[in-house]
Amino acid sequence: MNKRKNTGYNRMPHAASRYTIYNVTEPMELMDFLMKKMAGISRTRVKALLTNRVVLVDNNIQTQYNFPLLRGMKVQISKEKHKHEFRHPMLKILYEDAYIIVVEKKEGLLSVASEHQKERTAQHILTEYVKRQNRNNRVFVVHRLDRETSGVMMFAKDEKTQHNLRDNWHDIVFDRRYVALVMGDMEKDQGTVESWLTDRKLYVSSSPYDDGGKYSVTHYRTIKRANGFSMIELQLETGRKNQIRVHMQSLGHPVVGDMRYGCETDPLRRLALHAFKLCFYHPITGETMNFELPYPLPFRSLMQR
Repeated sequence: MNKRKNTGYNRMPHAASRYTIYNVTEPMELMDFLMKKMAGISRTRVKALLTNRVVLVDNNIQTQYNFPLLRGMKVQISKEKHKHEFRHPMLKILYEDAYIIVVEKKEGLLSVASEHQKERTAQHILTEYVKRQNRNNRVFVVHRLDRETSGVMMFAKDEKTQHNLRDNWHDIVFDRRYVALVMGDMEKDQGTVESWLTDRKLYVSSSPYDDGGKYSVTHYRTIKRANGFSMIELQLETGRKNQIRVHMQSLGHPVVGDMRYGCETDPLRRLALHAFKLCFYHPITGETMNFELPYPLPFRSLMQR
């Protein structure tokens, strides 16, 4: 019994020593709070602390300089910088709080586990990361990107948030866009593709009428035509498996590098599809969240005359 008491006693000061802790006594934005508490620190230095993911609010990493603090909250500055850093060649964390993680996924990485691939997935990599803070932590899937599609993805950090996002996806997510390179010159500057999609395991089939598949809508806008390719921006009204790829094939303009759906050339050594924009209302706070990535450099290079 005494041994257990002593062990607990020794552990508490050690845990506390990992952080410099400041108590919030009045409402204030995080940047102003840190500059007030850490006398003499510059705004640039505060932003560096946030970028390096060493600032926590109530035990959750916070990277937003204008995060609103409320009385009774606790701000912690970690002394163990590397514990909270996240580095992975296939994933970059764009935003994280107690409820969600927003990431940039590289092409070639599965979003979630499959029958053949359990560990090399975005979900697994992020779960290993959040477990560093607490071994019971996990991340939960709310939507997916194809393995060969790059871009912005969001994961939930608890099941309640996951269900909220999934059940109210179309109310919460108000702008979700992709950029793609497709074969040939698009006939129209803009248009909409509607069809019913059916998952046939090895591929997804499209039908212009209701054949029992899932109704799917893709809006597109042609950005540029050059070198036998077209760069287009796509906005999803529905989010079905392989939706953009199948809809572009149905127009006679398959996505560059998409051998499965009719493309016969692969100049970029990748599928030329990138989820560059995700805008939504935060599932818990209701705050407007906007994430936008630049078009990939290889896409732009291929379109240069």
